[in-house]
Amino acid sequence: MPVLPVIVLNCTRQMVPNILYSSVNNDIVLETTVEDKIYKYTVREYSNAKNARELQNIIGRPSTQDLIKYVERNLILNCPVTRQDILRTDNIFGPNIGSLKGNTIRTAQKHIEINIQDITQDIMEKHIHVTMTVDLMFINRILFVMTTTRNIHFGMAKLVKDMKNNTLVTSIEQVMPAYQSRGFKIQAILGDGQLKHIKQIIEEKATNEYICGK
Repeated sequence: MPVLPVIVLNCTRQMVPNILYSSVNNDIVLETTVEDKIYKYTVREYSNAKNARELQNIIGRPSTQDLIKYVERNLILNCPVTRQDILRTDNIFGPNIGSLKGNTIRTAQKHIEINIQDITQDIMEKHIHVTMTVDLMFINRILFVMTTTRNIHFGMAKLVKDMKNNTLVTSIEQVMPAYQSRGFKIQAILGDGQLKHIKQIIEEKATNEYICGK
């Protein structure tokens, strides 16, 4: 028998009392509600079940089995709740969510080992001298200095607060160690007209880096 996909969407009460009915592309979902289960018990039995759930919450949400032990061993003085009331509670309302959260054991996660591989020798031989391009970009009115390098295509985005000379130069200088620490040497920095006003500052601070128009 083929298994039809089940989709729940816009559930409304139709056709059968106390049953949630949903029809989406001829796929039908029927769900039993708490109200359905109430009809199985008398008013007194339902009231006692509510009292049992309230008692469970008051004394710290023990598990159903622990609560039954407390009641049967008379560990709760003048307790009107019985074993059957407790079992009835789970049948009507389902397990106590607070009890489940408190008793769920967190399993230890497997340790993740990070294996950082060094840059291969052929890349270092071909691209040890890199050219870095710099551009300014606004994202949702927030200014970023975008850098990328030719050939190896490594890009970085640096958040900056303004377009002042010192701010832009500092952001570019903070990017350079990422390349230098891996053995690359920045031989040129390229930028468009937006960065023309910091060209002289870059050239004064570096010996072999310079900035020019694209």
